[in-house]
Amino acid sequence: MGRPMTRPTLVLVALLSLALTLPANDALAQAPSDEPATVEGDRVAEILAGMSRRQKVGQLFMSRIYGYRAKSPAPGAVQANQRYLGVQDADELFERFPVGSVVYFGYTGNLRRPEQVARLSNGIQRAALDAGTVPALISTDQEHGSVERLGPPAVRFPGSMALGATRDVDLAREAARVTGEDLRAVGINGDLAPVADVNSNPANPVIGVRSFGSRPGLVSDMTRAQIAGFEQDARIASTVKHFPGHGDTSIDSHVGLPIIRHDERSWWKLDAPPFMAAVDAGVDIVMTAHVKVPALDPSGRPATLSKPILTGVLREQLGFDGVVMTDSLAMEGVRTTYGDARVPVLALKAGADILADPPHLPSAFRAVLAAVDRGEISEPRLDQSVERVLRLKERLGLLDDPFVDVEDVADALGTAEDEAVARAVGESATTVLRDSKGWLPLPKRWSVLVTGLKPEGGGALVNELERAGHDVTTRWAGVESGTRKIQRSVRMAREHDMTIVITKGLGVFPAQRKLVQRLLQRGGRVIVVFAGSPYDVTWFPRANTQ
Repeated sequence: MGRPMTRPTLVLVALLSLALTLPANDALAQAPSDEPATVEGDRVAEILAGMSRRQKVGQLFMSRIYGYRAKSPAPGAVQANQRYLGVQDADELFERFPVGSVVYFGYTGNLRRPEQVARLSNGIQRAALDAGTVPALISTDQEHGSVERLGPPAVRFPGSMALGATRDVDLAREAARVTGEDLRAVGINGDLAPVADVNSNPANPVIGVRSFGSRPGLVSDMTRAQIAGFEQDARIASTVKHFPGHGDTSIDSHVGLPIIRHDERSWWKLDAPPFMAAVDAGVDIVMTAHVKVPALDPSGRPATLSKPILTGVLREQLGFDGVVMTDSLAMEGVRTTYGDARVPVLALKAGADILADPPHLPSAFRAVLAAVDRGEISEPRLDQSVERVLRLKERLGLLDDPFVDVEDVADALGTAEDEAVARAVGESATTVLRDSKGWLPLPKRWSVLVTGLKPEGGGALVNELERAGHDVTTRWAGVESGTRKIQRSVRMAREHDMTIVITKGLGVFPAQRKLVQRLLQRGGRVIVVFAGSPYDVTWFPRANTQ
């Protein structure tokens, strides 16, 4: 056993919790026209001209669908589809409501195995074509870290804040490329990423580590790099979110309506730069935020329903002429004032093109169709949004061939080369906050106790320590450990040269804080690994100031 040390060292570790770029041109700086393209020989213009009004309205909607099969899903999925969509499966969905986009979620049962996802994607595309409409844009939230949909053998990366900690734009681009290629292999042609929010509020309950960081310049650089990886390298659509910025909120827009209280000058300095960088990089899609920003629109409407924000700022001032997508219309942040049938109409009038995940698709669809029929939404305005969606699909190659080869999926995911990229990101993201005693790297042949929470990467950490020549003992305490377990870990620490305590979510789980506190009070060599949020370090400020 080594001699006791009285001052601990903190180490921040980001564990694996596991493109078609539009050319810049002068036209991007101009306000978009309300008139759709009518160039002779233009395939998109020809498709648009041949569409019925109902088909056009359908292109504006992104719908969830329950089940892991496009046809004949399990009884529970059929019931959910009937409740939300008024249909049983994908075939009926496109026959009744010819939606332009589909979104996959974990809770809808869409994502089991890679080959199954590929078959589901092919089934959805076949249903769209059989119904006489164009292939679907299929998207999911593959941000990595705390928001991840497609599981192994797809490569898993640390979340955005860990990626931001690398300060390496080349790694950020490579991570996006690998992610995009994995998604494309299973028929998902759009990622609802990257997150371009600058997380300026450490207490943010919904963004946090989903952001690349708190510095606008860093977030801008990483956002630009990931757009290139998705769009240029992997050839899928990327979606920056959540405009005009969700980083300084204390309310989760899933359950309420946050207010961003930055004045206009502060907004341009803090929140706008990543979105400006995204527009400059030719991002395909910008997703709106369900937040109030009085400095940009004093009316009190959430940004998703705000014409001054979506048309005035995003379209006219930032020069974005790609696809504007709403965040989920099932979130409470956009449902607090207006009825569910009215919200999609207001979003279109504000400047949105894709209406994502309404709480009840039939009601939303009928409301938009009725608004067009009575002239509240003009035919040119409708055509403008449909054209943007169709041109995105054309760029992605969906109008030529929307299908994927299921037999190729197994070889496409989890390659050694892709795993090497993930390892490089994980190693580069590891950040040492304090090592005044020079304990890192650990001397060989030390006895090491690893305690605290066992994260997904805990086994890998133990293996690496053993390969480095250390004698490792594990005593996982868990997030809700009682006094006896904590005391046992503290007693065992006395018998080892070094104690590594892994934590995650110190603000939520007081037992973890108690364990760390007891270990630090005991003295000795202690390394604290924050495996979730770097903001957890604020719980132990004294230990971080040696």
